[in-house]
Amino acid sequence: MAAALKILYDVIAFRVRRLEMANLAGAVAIMLVLRLQPSDVIVRTLFGGLLNALMYLNNDYIDVALDVQTPDKDARKVGYLHANMRAALGMQWTLLLVLVVLALWHSPGLLVVLLMGGGICLAYSWRLKHKPYYDVLAMALWGVAMPLSGCPLDRTLGICMALQLGLFSAVFEVIQVVRDRDADARMGVRTTAVALGTRGSMWLGRVLMLACAAYAALVLHPVTGAIALLALFLRVRDGRVDRYWTAVKLTYGIAWLFACASMLATGHSDGLWARLNAEATMNLGEP
Repeated sequence: MAAALKILYDVIAFRVRRLEMANLAGAVAIMLVLRLQPSDVIVRTLFGGLLNALMYLNNDYIDVALDVQTPDKDARKVGYLHANMRAALGMQWTLLLVLVVLALWHSPGLLVVLLMGGGICLAYSWRLKHKPYYDVLAMALWGVAMPLSGCPLDRTLGICMALQLGLFSAVFEVIQVVRDRDADARMGVRTTAVALGTRGSMWLGRVLMLACAAYAALVLHPVTGAIALLALFLRVRDGRVDRYWTAVKLTYGIAWLFACASMLATGHSDGLWARLNAEATMNLGEP
C-alpha cells in the first residue's frame, strides 16, 4: 500500500508541476458558472481529480519500459514505478472501483464521462499517442471529456464550455509534440510533429488557434475570442518551446477566466451566435 500511494503521489505531483492537470480547474469553473450545489461541486471535483490520477498513472504504467531507456525522464520516479509494477496496477484498479462507486452513487452521467474519458485516454496511451493526427484528436476529445465531470449532461452551456476546453487541448497537444519531437524521433515514436515536422506542426497549431478564437467569440463572448486570438501572434524564442507552451496556456487561461467571470456575472453566455443560459436544461429522453 505504501508503494502504491507513493507512486500515486509521484504521478500527481509531476503532472501538477508540468501544468498538465489544468482541466480539473476548467471542470470546477464550469460547475461554478452552472451554479451547482456545493455538495455537487465537492463530489464532481473529487471524481475529476481521481479520473485524472487514474489516466496519468495508466499512461506512466504503459510507458515505463520506454521511459527507463529515455535519459531526459525523471530516473527516480520512473525507476520506482518500474520496481513496483504490481502496486501500480493495484492502485489503478482501486481508483477505477472508487470512480464507479462515486458515479453510481452520485450521478450516472459520470459513468459516461468515465467511459468516454477513460476509453480515450487508454487508447491514447496504448496506441494513438504514436499515431500522427490521432494523438491531437485524442487529446482534444480528452479535453472535452474530462471537464464534463463538472457538468450535468443536460446543461447546454456546460457542454459548450467543455468543447472550448477541448479546442484548447488540441492546441496544447500540438505544442507538446513539437516540444518532444527530437526525443520522439530518436526513440522511433511517430507523432504529429515527427510526421509534419516542426514548421508543419506549428501551422496546424495556428489553424487550431483560429478555431479556438472563432468558437469562443461565437459561443462564449467576443472579448474571449479576441483574447484567445492573441495566442496566434506568440512565437517561439530561442528554441524554447516550453516557454511558448506556457505563454499560450497563460493566454488561454486569461481568455477562459474572462468568459467565466462574464457568465458568472450575467448568468448566460454572450456569444455572437449563441446566448446560453447557465441554469437552462435540456429535456433529455423526452419526445
